[in-house]
Amino acid sequence: MVKMAHSTGNLIAAPLGDDADATNALYLQLKAAPVKSQVQIVRTLGATGEPGLAALMRFLSESTSDDATQLLESPASLAIVGTAYQMLFQSGATAATTFLQNYFPQGVVPLHSEVGIDYAPLQRLLAEQAFQEADQLTLQKMCEAVGAAAVQRKWLYFTEVKQLPIADIHTLDRLWLAHSEGKFGFSVQRELWLSVGKNWGQLWSKIGWRTGNLWTRYPQAFTWDLSAPRGHLPLSNQLRGVRVIASLLAHPAWSKT
Repeated sequence: MVKMAHSTGNLIAAPLGDDADATNALYLQLKAAPVKSQVQIVRTLGATGEPGLAALMRFLSESTSDDATQLLESPASLAIVGTAYQMLFQSGATAATTFLQNYFPQGVVPLHSEVGIDYAPLQRLLAEQAFQEADQLTLQKMCEAVGAAAVQRKWLYFTEVKQLPIADIHTLDRLWLAHSEGKFGFSVQRELWLSVGKNWGQLWSKIGWRTGNLWTRYPQAFTWDLSAPRGHLPLSNQLRGVRVIASLLAHPAWSKT
């Protein structure tokens, strides 16, 4: 059974019943655990049935309250909140579905766009873990943000990347972070790129886009699930060469978070 209450305008869900003590213990661990452990605790709660789902509803509500929204600026926190959303979304439980529809109809990432792009379809694909389709739609949305010529040709020139609005890049990046346990996203690729001294060859190997001298073949040789290397997705038009991703990872968006 799930007990629902409101606190400061946000839904709070607390588990009741025989499993309450164990679930509450896990919930307290979740609140106190280091970031690296929190995703696994969220997954454990999601696998414990109704009491665990109720605890995740409570966690999600508290984590996105007005006085905690700054936490979503942290990639690690966003990954944890996104995973909690993911477990509720994938559960198919009536209470979880109703909770998400009522309080998070467009997910946990604000879908900001400076040019009126609708990112809700991308959010849905990522929530479904349909990563290949989401990757294709990510490129489409980037083209839409640049203009009609890019939409018609279905890819970007590297010179067009600078036209991508900062808000739109951040929305795309945070959507991927939230729905991949923090493994995928442009900011992850940029972090890895900087960690190897901006050496493209090392980056390609690190994120699984090349093995030795052999480029990973699209689409069958790419890994379209969370077993992929960190930074593997999105592909960011990589089949068009290094200049597009170089422009993207050097975009002013990363100095204005």
